[in-house]
Amino acid sequence: MKGIVLAGGLGTRFDPVTRVVNKHLLDVFGEPMVYFPIRSLAGAGVTDIVLVTGDQIAQFKRLLGDGSEFGVHLQYAFQQDPEGGIADAIVKAEGLVAGERVVVILGDNIFQDDLGPFVRGFEQQRKGAKILLKRLPKDEAVRFGVAEVDDGRIVRIVEKPADPPSDLVQTGCYMYDDRLFDLIRTLTPSERGELEVTDLNNVYIDEGTMTYDVLEGWWTDAGTPITKLRASILVARSRGVGASQLEEP
Repeated sequence: MKGIVLAGGLGTRFDPVTRVVNKHLLDVFGEPMVYFPIRSLAGAGVTDIVLVTGDQIAQFKRLLGDGSEFGVHLQYAFQQDPEGGIADAIVKAEGLVAGERVVVILGDNIFQDDLGPFVRGFEQQRKGAKILLKRLPKDEAVRFGVAEVDDGRIVRIVEKPADPPSDLVQTGCYMYDDRLFDLIRTLTPSERGELEVTDLNNVYIDEGTMTYDVLEGWWTDAGTPITKLRASILVARSRGVGASQLEEP
């Protein structure tokens, strides 16, 4: 099993800071955001990792090196078009992970749960894919891909629906078998001009090989100023920082 961390994109929600630094290098409670997905993979026993990013790849190499600080072997892949979409970014790692099952994590996603049991469950799966879901109020779910579930099986994932079919949203952790890259090549760009990860996941759903687990602990992305602040507070609390320490002096 190999890991892929996606740390590209333009980070326009953080402009003007992201004119000079990649979003995934911004801090979450005093540490670079990208540390968290790397640690999640390492903690799950996935130690051979490819980080995919764009023009600021040198910044990541300077910070992370070969990954030995985290107990992993880290390699890098370059995505030239930062607006190509998540599935397009995954393809950039093909030369380094082809023929293996992979765990993909978005570089701005932070999980409280240990991902190890989910990864081990996927390793027992004969083929297909697995995604991790989280229950959110429907007024928050509209920001994400939402899973429609019938009799314990995902029927489809609807991207950013105005009327979510459930309260189960797709988090930024995806596990795929070794057919991943061939299936991505069957996708067509969406109206946004991107190769969408939701479309990829729906391919697995349509063939009946998609499984899922629902997270018990907290989960957040840190892709906007507000959610990055939320992530810092959640991490602080998980490390024993009391509410009084988070208030104004």
